[in-house]
Formats: sequence, structure tokens, C-alpha cells
Amino acid sequence: MIDLHTHLLPGLDDGVADDAECLALAKAFVADGVRVAVGTPHVRDDYPTTPDVMEAALARARSVVGEAGLPLEVLGGGEIALDRLALLDDDALARFAYGEARVVLLESPVYGWPLDLQDVIWGLRIRGFAPVLAHPERNAEVAESPSRLRPYVEAGALAQLTAGSIDGRFGRAAAKVCRELLDLELAHFISSDAHGAGVREAGLSGAVKEVGAELGRWLTVDVPEALLGGAALPPRPAGRRRRRLFRR
Repeated sequence: MIDLHTHLLPGLDDGVADDAECLALAKAFVADGVRVAVGTPHVRDDYPTTPDVMEAALARARSVVGEAGLPLEVLGGGEIALDRLALLDDDALARFAYGEARVVLLESPVYGWPLDLQDVIWGLRIRGFAPVLAHPERNAEVAESPSRLRPYVEAGALAQLTAGSIDGRFGRAAAKVCRELLDLELAHFISSDAHGAGVREAGLSGAVKEVGAELGRWLTVDVPEALLGGAALPPRPAGRRRRRLFRR
């Protein structure tokens, strides 16, 4: 599997704090079946990560993983707050983007919904980036009405669900929103958003079990591979009846 949203890079944000925690999380990824993990540290007011700092931490994480002999490819990126985009020029944004598709991972707000988000999405696409909305299921307004996401997906954004939301670690309400977003075909891939030990930890395989093997592969392998390789998104597997999409 491929995990496109993690906090694996050490010492940058509220993710892993040092090399030891980085190694522990990397081992957890491998044990869970992840072969590629993208470190996406926060880029926001409380964690004003710069491209230089991110790239230095990426080199450090790769060294830690390589010295341990783990079969895990580590890539770098950023989880960018919407209000930080205006502060990033094209060069900085490109360095935080990842894959041939130049994925820009945007941190969805927990409360409120930005009125200019469609303009932001169009602007990023015009500049040659692929905008992704991280964990929209955690947003209160999306939770109230999951179809709210449709115009943004139609404008060209992709949506990333968090494994812990799908498999119940974040509670029944989050799992219900994920079910609805998947039923509506408004979600495109699953990531762990792993920060280390605890609730936000490695664990894509549990989410795959919940959605079923075929759709799970599309969400954790096929779509991430396409984004990293700059290919068109593969066709989504034919859905089952909504009530049977999840095992529970």
C-alpha cells in the first residue's frame, strides 16, 4: 500500500519527535503492508515549516529507514493550511508538492468552510498542481452534509479519507461520514495521517478490511500510484449497495 499523508519526518510538528519515533513509525508502516510513505508535515502558523527544513528532515528520515534496512520508500511533501498558500511562491509550493502529478495536500479546517475554496482549487490546477483536501470527514459542515464536497470535487479537487475515521478509531460519527462520502464517490484515497503511537497511528489495512478488498486496493494502491506517477486516475471499481459497502 501507499500512504500519501503521514507525519513521519522527525522534529517538525506534532508528529514524530526524533529519530527513534521515526523508526518506530516506519516499522509500523512496513508491518501493516505500506511500501511508500509520504512525510507531510504541517505548514501553518503554529508549525511554519519551510521547504528547506522539510527537505532536511526528509533526508534524516531516509537515513533512519535506510540504516534499519526497512523496505520503505520515504517521500516528502507538506500538509498546507489554506491561509498559508498566499505566502508560498511557485518554487516553495512545488517543493511541498509530491509525485509527478504535483499533489498539494490542503489541510481541511475542522470548523467552518472557506467560501473561496473553489477559486483556490482552480488556481492550483491552472498552476499545474493537483489539489487534495485532507480528511474532509472531520469538518463539521461536511459531516452535517457530505454532499457539500461535490462542487469541489467537480472543480478538480481530490479528497483523502483517514484510515482511523473509516475503521472506527475516531468514532462512529466519523465512520458514518466516510461511508456516505464513499457512497457518493466523493473520496479518492485513504491515508493514515499517522503522527506516531496512539490514535493517529499506522493502520491502512484495517480500513481496507472495512471497505472491501477491491475498493480498498483502489483507495490505497491504484489511485496513489497514479498520483505519484502522473497518470490518469484508474476507473473506480463498481460499487456495492450502500448498506453493504462496509462490513459493519
